[in-house]
Amino acid sequence: MSASFDAAAILERAAGAVREAGAIVIANFGRPGEVRHKGRIDLVTSTDLAVEALLKERLAAILPGSDFLAEESSSMARLGDLTWIIDPLDGTTNFAHGLPFVATSVALWRGDHLALGLINLPVLGELFTTAKGLGAWRNGERIHVSGVGSLEDSLVATGFPYDNARYLDAITLHLRRMLTRTQGVRRPGAAALDLAYVACGRYDGFYESALNAWDTAAGVLLVEEAGGRVSGYDASAPYRLGGENILASNGLLHEELSRLLMEPPAS
Repeated sequence: MSASFDAAAILERAAGAVREAGAIVIANFGRPGEVRHKGRIDLVTSTDLAVEALLKERLAAILPGSDFLAEESSSMARLGDLTWIIDPLDGTTNFAHGLPFVATSVALWRGDHLALGLINLPVLGELFTTAKGLGAWRNGERIHVSGVGSLEDSLVATGFPYDNARYLDAITLHLRRMLTRTQGVRRPGAAALDLAYVACGRYDGFYESALNAWDTAAGVLLVEEAGGRVSGYDASAPYRLGGENILASNGLLHEELSRLLMEPPAS
């Protein structure tokens, strides 16, 4: 691992690559091209593959010798000293149906931590960026999590795993609890977008199960650098990339949200 690491400069170059990738998404929006099924409801389009290929080429030029953990082309089981973590098109099902809630997520793992992250919402025109210790930003303006301290005043988001039959009981239990304790629950269908919205204060919390490292890596750092908190459903359990579940919040509501998620079903 290089002793010289200019996070701000690397982030700026990575943002250029992500914007270039976003142009592909916008050009193909409304006409996704070939759509394949990786699972019953898990899709991949030719746009996913084109975006990932471009990002790997551009990011490799920024940090020669770096590794990749990418949704559509990587089977890496571990993170190297410098590893780009890429989700080329989070919200592929949205994209295939012409919904604008799609994101490209890029993070850089350095040694033992997330060093920087970018979440681009190309159709919506928003680029979120962050680097360890440098704060969180949207289109160049500093962002922070919300100051909402009451569940009754909060808006939370969630997502549904592809293997929804396996998680159906937990999904419905958690929805029932959240719907009766908060102002509402949203489900756009792109975890990277959800985490970015927690970071900028649009949502006060987000929870989901069965996400991969590329779904959450950039968003985790973004939320933390915006002043929020990230854990597993158990607030005392640190979140690890690829963990079974994730809870992100403005910090003020974290313990209460955790209790709703962890409380056993009534017998």
